Amino acid sequence: MIEILSPTELERARRTGALVADILQTLRGRASVGTNLLEIDRWAREMIEGAGAQSCYVDYAPSFGRGPFGHYICTSANDAVLHGRPYDYVLADGDLLSLDLAVSLQGVVADSATSFVVGSARPAESLALIDVTERALQAAIAAAGPGARVGDLSHAIGTVLKGAGYPVNLEFGGHGVGSTMHQDPHVSNDGRPGRGYTLRPGLLLAIEPWVMADTDELVTDADGWTLRSATGCRTAHSEHTVAITEDGAEVLTLPTRR
Repeated sequence: MIEILSPTELERARRTGALVADILQTLRGRASVGTNLLEIDRWAREMIEGAGAQSCYVDYAPSFGRGPFGHYICTSANDAVLHGRPYDYVLADGDLLSLDLAVSLQGVVADSATSFVVGSARPAESLALIDVTERALQAAIAAAGPGARVGDLSHAIGTVLKGAGYPVNLEFGGHGVGSTMHQDPHVSNDGRPGRGYTLRPGLLLAIEPWVMADTDELVTDADGWTLRSATGCRTAHSEHTVAITEDGAEVLTLPTRR
């Protein structure tokens, strides 16, 4: 299903996007050496419910997961890259943490992810991974607009990731959002320009480059959800929800404070 939002729905999407962005920014500021991933999940729940919003994750049970996710945010540390199910793990100095949050407010969903290094250590490999996903995300946003094709966005992402020497996994990627979290069209992290669905005003896309340092192979944890690099290498993930407008692409999940 592909939804095209009305102007009224787009205004709601802007409010949802602002909420998701500000929750992620708050969590990023709170996460430090000694923070437990389960604390982050509890903080996310408190902020979502305090805003009168609904989690898109807690009852989510797709075919690629094992049962309901059961938590309010994805917390993927170090070699975990996607769908990181919060568990009893205490963050250490130099850990690379990715937070991925999807929330519904007034019937419209927004989805965003951010990766950062915890503490004072600054491993060069981790910083490079974060930088390349952020640059790939910006390249895809720059390629988006009415009349562009999904393949244009995928090609922009793949050009940045592969240009930096990283392998690209095509199993998971970006997607449409609207009244539900995962919709068509699928936005692969590599592709051919000029191919795929033509973007129209009112379309919402969650664009999400992610990368693993030395492999394109994923393995699934015993929890049935958390996806890790097959080699144990570090990973990173960046994501924004973007609205296609008559004028181009509007990023809905930019934080309002830094």
